[in-house]
Amino acid sequence: MPNVHCSPCNPMENPAIASLLRHTSGEKRNKFSPGGLLKMFKLFPMLTSGCKMVALLGRPRKPMLKDSATTGTIFGYRKGRVSIAIQEDTRQMPIFLIELPMLTSALNKEMASDIVRIALESETKTNKKKLLEEFVWAVYCNGRKVGYSIRRKQMGDDELHVMQHLRGVSMGAGVLPTASDHKETSDGEMTYMRARFERVVGSKDSEALYMINPDGAQGPEFSIFFVRAH
Repeated sequence: MPNVHCSPCNPMENPAIASLLRHTSGEKRNKFSPGGLLKMFKLFPMLTSGCKMVALLGRPRKPMLKDSATTGTIFGYRKGRVSIAIQEDTRQMPIFLIELPMLTSALNKEMASDIVRIALESETKTNKKKLLEEFVWAVYCNGRKVGYSIRRKQMGDDELHVMQHLRGVSMGAGVLPTASDHKETSDGEMTYMRARFERVVGSKDSEALYMINPDGAQGPEFSIFFVRAH
């Protein structure tokens, strides 16, 4: 497959992703100060299960009010790997769940830049499934291939703990308490960030999620791309 360039100065060579990038090429993006995922938590109040974020965040921009906005949760143990869960409704099971082949610490470093782009490419040659139903994905982070991942068909104990604890949360970031039946893990605390994403469908083989930052907040351009190669 062609290389995928994600830096602000080098457009992606993959035509499908390049087309999706043009969706936001003219938009003004907020800057993000160095510090990684924990610094990013300052975008959102620290939460407990069931918090209502609308009152806490003040007057949002119009996209945040769309019922069609998708919820994305990025979570993982501090010393473990990062997972992404995509939900259309936080009270329902994720429509897409995957553990990325990269550590939380590696994502922290990427978030020290102004732009974070996660690209997932399926090399399946048929169109029998919907795009997000594909299983095997090549994973790129800011233009660098970090490995392969398989979409989770079912949630494990850790994923269930996160989804259940954040069931009533629409936006937020912080550290989740350890489940009562879980022992202390050598991977450290479970960190998470949940945000609303604008979902843009380019075709049956490409779509993207663009994070909607709270109005006026300092934050990165965080995007997730899904592409099926042919």
